[in-house]
Amino acid sequence: MIKAKDKSLSLNSLSNSGSKQNRKRVGRGIGSGTGKTAGRGHKGQKSRSGGSIPRWFEGGQMPLQQRLPKFGFSSRVNNFSTDLNLKAIDGLKEVDLQILKDNKLINKKIKKVKIYGNHKLSKPIKISGISLSKGAEKSVIDAGGVVEN
Repeated sequence: MIKAKDKSLSLNSLSNSGSKQNRKRVGRGIGSGTGKTAGRGHKGQKSRSGGSIPRWFEGGQMPLQQRLPKFGFSSRVNNFSTDLNLKAIDGLKEVDLQILKDNKLINKKIKKVKIYGNHKLSKPIKISGISLSKGAEKSVIDAGGVVEN
């Protein structure tokens, strides 16, 4: 335990010896050890002034940022279809594509929906024109609902 009278610990008394090193002065004569080529070796792009290579440079190979698509990718197959959890439609009496759009459960551009999930429904639902997973279909029928395709 450090007593207050013996040693005081404050910001100005802290030291971390060896953390600060002197800057290497290059190109200051043969006796310095880093004279003439200044530690750059001989010839080549890196030895020249202004000869810096960007971090992303891959030696002439097509760079990664040029190989990847520049914008998000969305499959044209899935642009107009979506899936919906059975919990989202719990409480509705009747469900079809237009009703889902009116209740803002799906986007207006959607043309095909599949309902999935295994959820105990609070009351029967009539589903028409929408495909269901096996678990969702079983849950609707168990609740006394009707599925029409």
